[in-house]
Amino acid sequence: MNPNILIMVSIILYLAGVVYVGFKFSHETQNADGFYLGGRKLGPLVTAMSAEASDMSSWLLMGLPGVAYSMGICDPGWTAFGLALGTYLNWLLVAKRLRIYTYRLKAFTIPGYFSKRFHDEKKVLLGISALVIAVFFVPYTGSGFAACGKLFATLFNADYHMAMIISAIVILVYTTLGGFLAASTTDFIQSIVMTIALVVVLAFGITSAGGFANVIDNAKSLPGYFDISHVYDAASNSAKPYGIITTISIISWGLGYFGMPHILLRFMAIEDKEKLKISRRVASIWVVIAMAVAVLIGVVGNAMSANGAMDVLKDPETIIVKISVIISENGAFFAIIAGVILAGILASTMSTADSQLLAASSSVSEDIIKGVFKIKISDKTTLILARVTLVVIGIIGIIIAWDPNSSVFNIVSFAWAGFGAAFAPVVLFSLFWKRVNKYGAIAGMLSGGIMVYVWEYIIGPMNSNLAAIYELLPAFIVSCIFIVVVSLVTPEPSKEIYDEFDSYKAKINTK
Repeated sequence: MNPNILIMVSIILYLAGVVYVGFKFSHETQNADGFYLGGRKLGPLVTAMSAEASDMSSWLLMGLPGVAYSMGICDPGWTAFGLALGTYLNWLLVAKRLRIYTYRLKAFTIPGYFSKRFHDEKKVLLGISALVIAVFFVPYTGSGFAACGKLFATLFNADYHMAMIISAIVILVYTTLGGFLAASTTDFIQSIVMTIALVVVLAFGITSAGGFANVIDNAKSLPGYFDISHVYDAASNSAKPYGIITTISIISWGLGYFGMPHILLRFMAIEDKEKLKISRRVASIWVVIAMAVAVLIGVVGNAMSANGAMDVLKDPETIIVKISVIISENGAFFAIIAGVILAGILASTMSTADSQLLAASSSVSEDIIKGVFKIKISDKTTLILARVTLVVIGIIGIIIAWDPNSSVFNIVSFAWAGFGAAFAPVVLFSLFWKRVNKYGAIAGMLSGGIMVYVWEYIIGPMNSNLAAIYELLPAFIVSCIFIVVVSLVTPEPSKEIYDEFDSYKAKINTK
């Protein structure tokens, strides 16, 4: 049988499975709280793995191996270090605190938490933060749809637009039906599929490259390829230095975790806050191993190209796709395995897109329509509004993804910086500093978000050295400064806010 047919069957069965999950959880989603936060009843494993699956996206299976294939271990290695450190610190410092505080305030969206934490009666914080989510997540979601379309178009020579629309419809169906519980459960399943994909590709790749010793020898033969302070430049076959500023800039990607709504929602949704320690350990270990394997796959792929087991790749990000195709040529069983691997790439994209859809939908329907405009509607109508909003956002995402040549990486990178600068400092100060007030929070959110644009489009182009610094780092620092200064020069929070903070702090160390 044609391997492509078996691959397609495997992927179709996978897609059917996630749609079934959506139908299953549609009966358990009876109100907006359940739709957006799953009634706060996630188990520790689902919390951990759904958070990491929604975080990694196709970048884990395409971007990271691709960079390692082309440049060696330095750039992807420092990136992975920054993300692993950010992941661990986010679970350690934010997870339990945010779960306790949001539960006490009865908040089930990030903008809703900001508004209630600072007693923002005029809903200024609510409106700004909801708009930030909508502005950054809608195109982010479109980039996920685009990645799915490109995968099918590359594999089966299918029409990009048709493949992209079908992928988007599948994501919309199970997310609209089952809401947060469906998204979290499918993300858990998708993390397993991603893990299988990484392990199988790595094992097959090492064998095809002639063994691990050959992989290491090939890496050592390329100048700077196996060095943490240099990168390999294929054009000149030389090593180029990886400066300390660039290293710090790359590590700063980890700061973004403190402000990612789709990850923070997982912290808020766990059933038992005391089990977050289990989630932290599982998530941290999985992230480190998964990223290390992804980088190693890039190194292995380069060795495969060097010994003729695989053509030299014009697009290194397709390395896992290319290895999967080679695997599929070894018989029906291996074609099915290849289908599972490719479903893993699809899974990594879908797990991020569904979470982004929910976050963007909650910002529009719950925070803007009900919160800012104060439109009072019943729980049943709220649930309908939530689902309709999600579909509308999905349609906008499809329109954004219509151009197959759009840059997925640039959208993801800029959105990550935007959330990290606008939200992360506010989240941290709101959890750790009693004196921070709504004026400081508003100033920090606006200054951080604006600085991302200023650095990217004004400061960076003026100086090549500054352009090398990821815009998240300076924007994060600026936001922190504004939060502290503005909070100190404006009136203190009310006694009621102080009492709420003291009550939340008292519960952190109690069971």
